Formats: sequence, structure tokens, C-alpha cells
Amino acid sequence: MNKDIPVISLQRLPVYLNYLKGLNDGEVYVSSGSIAAALDMGEVLVRKDLAYTSAAGRPRVGYVKSELIAALEDYLGCNGKRSAVLVGAGALGKAVLSYGGFKNYGIEIVAAFDSDPEKVGTEIAGKKVHAMGEAASKINELNAELAVICVPAQYAQEVADMLVKCGVKAILNFAPVLIKTDEKVVVRHIDVAANLAILSSMLEG
Repeated sequence: MNKDIPVISLQRLPVYLNYLKGLNDGEVYVSSGSIAAALDMGEVLVRKDLAYTSAAGRPRVGYVKSELIAALEDYLGCNGKRSAVLVGAGALGKAVLSYGGFKNYGIEIVAAFDSDPEKVGTEIAGKKVHAMGEAASKINELNAELAVICVPAQYAQEVADMLVKCGVKAILNFAPVLIKTDEKVVVRHIDVAANLAILSSMLEG
């Protein structure tokens, strides 16, 4: 885990990476100023964020684009491989399992778990859905360090406790409730409905 970087800066690194990958192949150099202008950020902020990586800018020309992309990918662990599991193979879980963007960051969801007998044994996007009772053995077998929770709110804490006991070190929680874990376990909460409500409240009228 990159503990020396503020979380807010770490969250911006994938934004820079996606922007750089979308640039013209013919562009060799890119400056912090051009990145800042394109993403509507401050140039000093961009420079500070990029300083956490191994990228080194050059006077008057900025960064070599390919080197900056490589530095960001290395810092974000895109070139490695980490396994993740998903709990809750309902509508949201199916959408997450079907999303192909995780591989861009060196992450693969290797299995899913659900308590519904009708889902157990099926496959979603090539990922088998296992019974909850298999979680401990499967997570250990697959060496999964990350997990995604897509269960109803009332089951989220129980699922999180189970995942931590199974050795999961980081959890992405889509359930609309805050879960508590050991301080060594990293948790990110994403409440889609709440975020839409926030956006709605910002609209005029």
C-alpha cells in the first residue's frame, strides 16, 4: 500500500493516467501545465501529485509521455496482478463482474459468492458463483486480497467480518451502509444512490 501519499492525491493518479493514455500517439512530451489545463486543475497540484511517482520532468519540455505513463502504472500497480472476489451476485454484482476495466489496473475478480441457491453454481462473465460456505477455502485458494461487497445493507457488516477473517486486506463496499473493520483493512464506500442524490441537490430548481 502506498502510505506516503495523501488519499486525495492517490485518487487523482488514475485520472492523470487515463488522460495521458487518451492523448495522440504523436505527442512525445507533456507538461504539468497542459495536464492541469485539460483537467481543470492547478498546475502546482498536478506537479505535487506526480512527484509521488518516479516520474521526472525535464526543463522546458515537461515529462516524456511514455515515461510518465509507465511511472503512474508502476505506482498504481497496474503491471502486477491482484485477485479479488465479489460477494452478492445480484443486479449490481453482475454489472461489476461484467466490467472489464479492472484489468487495466492489474486486478482480476476471480470468483463470486452468494447465498441464493439459484445463483450458486452459475457463471457470470466467466466467473463462477460459489456458496457463502465456500468463501474461506476459496479465498485462501485463490489468494484474493481484495473484495467487493454488493449485498443489501443489513448483511454488509456480517459479510465484511467474514472477508476479514478470510484474509482479505481491502474492501470496496457498494452497500449503502458504513462498515467497520480492523484498522489494517482498507475500506472504500461507494453509495451510488447517495452520490446521485448529492448531484441532484446541486442542480438549480
